Amino acid sequence: MIDRLLEKIIKFENPTVVGLDPTYVMIPDMIKKEMLETYGKTPKAAAEMFIKFNKGIIDGICDIAPAVKPQIAMYEQYGLEGLRAYLETIDYAKKKGLIIIGDIKRGDIASTAAAYAGHIAGISIEDEYFDLWKEDAVTLNPYLGFDGIEPFIKPCKELDKGLFILVKTSNPSSGELQDLKVENLDKTFYEQTADLVSKWGELAMGKKGYSKIGAVVGATYKEQGEDLRKRLPHTFFLVPGYGAQGGKGKDLKGFFDKDGLGCIINSSRGIIAAYKKDSRYNEMNFADAARESAKEMKIDLQGAI
Repeated sequence: MIDRLLEKIIKFENPTVVGLDPTYVMIPDMIKKEMLETYGKTPKAAAEMFIKFNKGIIDGICDIAPAVKPQIAMYEQYGLEGLRAYLETIDYAKKKGLIIIGDIKRGDIASTAAAYAGHIAGISIEDEYFDLWKEDAVTLNPYLGFDGIEPFIKPCKELDKGLFILVKTSNPSSGELQDLKVENLDKTFYEQTADLVSKWGELAMGKKGYSKIGAVVGATYKEQGEDLRKRLPHTFFLVPGYGAQGGKGKDLKGFFDKDGLGCIINSSRGIIAAYKKDSRYNEMNFADAARESAKEMKIDLQGAI
């Protein structure tokens, strides 16, 4: 996965991943009206809204951005219909050639972790194999240590999948735990997590110098991101916090390696809800607004590389 992602970033000259995190209020009224009239005030109507909206966004950005990152919680809240929308969104994005990062943030141990690993490992029923989720990579919470990570490593190696493990997240309260000093190690909790991610990463290296086990590093923490790049020369970064959360391209120069690679930057509402903020557009051309916003982000990030 990591080698394919690098190839697409180089081809597109764009280290952007579009977060497909739709909310009900984000959906254009014309789509809401159509689905409510067809399916009533039901979870199925909401799911169909998300599918149509996401397809428009994907059509708008598929030749600009190399990857998309659907956040599963946005879909799970609508139950089985929401999960159907998640899966149909992924299937459509795959057909458009996009890399899929499933933002699932799982974190458990033993048989539960092995079951969660089915997101990238697939499942077998007797002699039949199914890749139900079709994600190329997923996000994980490392709080339970290696026991929560190990079941995911085999599909990374054998099926060319990937992981992005939370290290230094972009939210304001992340420091309540992540910045705590581990006194006997003389480093912070997030630095210790980073060192573990680097160690685990050696178990699933790609062919282009980066591990298939990456790290989530928030754009809102410029100095920490720069330090982590030095600390983790073979770890690819998934970087949330750009745009709506305050991260800017100029703040991210130190997140990239010497070749202008090494990370992919996420933008969610800044792209998919661009039509609400840009007076040049309205709900009829929400996909055009997303495309233009993705182009602007590409230019901004190129200036940081």
